[in-house]
Amino acid sequence: MDIQTILDKTLPGLGYELVDFELTAQGDLRVFIDKPDGITVEDCATVSNHLSRLFMVEDVDYKRLEISSPGLDRPLKKAADFARFAGEQAKIKTRLPIEGQKNFIGRIEGCSNDIVRISFDGKSADIELSNIDKARLKPEFKFNKD
Repeated sequence: MDIQTILDKTLPGLGYELVDFELTAQGDLRVFIDKPDGITVEDCATVSNHLSRLFMVEDVDYKRLEISSPGLDRPLKKAADFARFAGEQAKIKTRLPIEGQKNFIGRIEGCSNDIVRISFDGKSADIELSNIDKARLKPEFKFNKD
């Protein structure tokens, strides 16, 4: 089995969502996980211990395993990500331009039929998931003036 398949089959059973993973040229395997109420250090330790044993059994070749939350600017990859974070700010870079534009920063309006709608600068754009090169949440910080 490949790493993607192992992670896709294992993490949901442990109560986690696979956000992304990368295997570096140096052999570092980084796995980014999430769950609705956020990720704790204990979550990372639990997943690390489980995957270390599983990867040994499945003969997955890596030097070092890192488990992490995706961070405030988490990547958005699947239709479910865009639906979950509707109403949030995002940065989206497309593979092909849409009306001469490849970079969008705006509010996710939603996603249906693999089309993401984003509003920006008083306009909106419909972007096919297959045309998205990279997408990340753009954290918003609100400060109280107390």
